[in-house]
Amino acid sequence: MMFEKMATLLNFRSKKLLVSMMALSIVVILMGYQYIQNSPSIINLDTYHKLLTNGVIEKAKISQNEVILYTTEGVYSIAKDGIMIKDLLKKVPIEVEDNNEYANTLITALMLAFVLLWLVIYAKKRQMREQIESEQKKETKMFSLDSLGSFEMNPAISKIKFTDVAGIKEVKEELEEIVDFLKSPSKYQKYGISLPKGVLLIGPPGVGKTLIAKAVAGEANVPFFYQSGASFVQIYVGMGAKRVRELFSHAKAYAPSIIFIDEIDAVGKARGGMRNDERESTLNQLLTEMDGFEDNSGVIVIGATNKIEVIDEALLRSGRFDRRVFIPLPDLADRKDILQIYLQDKPSRVNLDEIAKMSVGFSGAALSTFVNEAAINALRRKSQIIEQEDFRAVRLKVLLGKTKVLSYSDEEKRIQSVYQGAKALCAYWFEVDFDKITIVNDRLKDMDKEIESKTQMLSKVKVYLAGIVATQIKYNEKFSNATEDLKRATSIVQNMVENYGMGDKVLPNNHDVEKILDEAFAEVEKFLLGMGSTLDSISNILFEKESVSREDLKKILNEIF
Repeated sequence: MMFEKMATLLNFRSKKLLVSMMALSIVVILMGYQYIQNSPSIINLDTYHKLLTNGVIEKAKISQNEVILYTTEGVYSIAKDGIMIKDLLKKVPIEVEDNNEYANTLITALMLAFVLLWLVIYAKKRQMREQIESEQKKETKMFSLDSLGSFEMNPAISKIKFTDVAGIKEVKEELEEIVDFLKSPSKYQKYGISLPKGVLLIGPPGVGKTLIAKAVAGEANVPFFYQSGASFVQIYVGMGAKRVRELFSHAKAYAPSIIFIDEIDAVGKARGGMRNDERESTLNQLLTEMDGFEDNSGVIVIGATNKIEVIDEALLRSGRFDRRVFIPLPDLADRKDILQIYLQDKPSRVNLDEIAKMSVGFSGAALSTFVNEAAINALRRKSQIIEQEDFRAVRLKVLLGKTKVLSYSDEEKRIQSVYQGAKALCAYWFEVDFDKITIVNDRLKDMDKEIESKTQMLSKVKVYLAGIVATQIKYNEKFSNATEDLKRATSIVQNMVENYGMGDKVLPNNHDVEKILDEAFAEVEKFLLGMGSTLDSISNILFEKESVSREDLKKILNEIF
């Protein structure tokens, strides 16, 4: 029926259709002529340097393998590989051209023809006019949803250097290799070494993961793309995956460059369980993009999270996030360095050692709040300088207010020193790998092995039980600081019994978990009773310095034995 009406209308409206189609043809021809007229002239490197030096370049656009330069004298193009993009970025704004721009223009013209055709044919038909309005509403809705998927992806040039980030000496050393990769890729290409595709920064909130990523970009002097993991999670189907594609497309155009995804666990959670198809499609796109990196493409992805346990295993496998860097809460020396940076531009007369000692468990962000609150307190007192009393006055406010952080009294600090000291001693003695154990946390290195023995797993269990045993021996008391370690030890033993057949019998037994934990507890107790003076030495170091390394333990044990 609809086609019969169309045929009838075509007979009556043929003249109007002819005029309309002729007008449309003229528009298309003019658009094609304008495109030909605006085609850029190809220039060599010398001409490019002259244009750049004379400052006549107004803007630039990256189009596939060439860079288009818009100047006061005309439009020119030069091969992208022949110039340094970061040098051009410092002087003029750069856009990344959509490779389908002209195809989109043609599609737009065809859509315009379609709309004109319908307007002419159904101009006087009420029913058809309503249908057109309905189609236009749908198109408007689609346009609105599509616009929600677009977001700012302009790169930044970071001015932050490693010297601006206090503490975390070991972290800096681990990331300096990445910086050197980005600075001098040819040095590594010579030996066939590929740039790591991803680095995962793991640590509690406020330790400076974003600042560290900016420092890497600043040291390497490369463009820096920042996105939050939550910005990829959309309620509209396909928008998250689209954003991931756009982000990686832009980063490759500016290579060498860094993509930093903060709170990556928002998009990288393990798949399965409570399904979220949109989040899973976004994660799949992220995995595909990281797999699609060519060797030495010059783009590196830095992710940050404080929930590595929820990250999908596919994202953590080799070839994606090749490196994992653990960032602990700052120890005494680190806090002193951080406080010095925060106070350097503020008039103050304080004892940094005392302030560092009273801020046990503060992250870098909490220390910033601590200094700021002290400055506000000095202003409230109408003082010209910040003094020790200002820090004492606001300490409880930082601890108990909105920015509450973990902290210890001297008595609690002594208990925690014994607790963590026992774990450090057992980790060294039972050969469980670690870099450093602090008074507030530990980071035992996970063994990257497909096959792990019962002895190796029991060694970890003993380390997690060591603190409970030590405080019970020392104080004849049990404390609430054992919660997390007890969960970890129990989880390992449950896996041993239920999944690996490491109980008394191959099939799981309800009593095996309890038996293994009791036996491990007894072995640790026997060991620590014979290491009383050694444990005291390690605990004293932790109380004074708030951290102990494997090298420190080696020196202590060499002196004793």
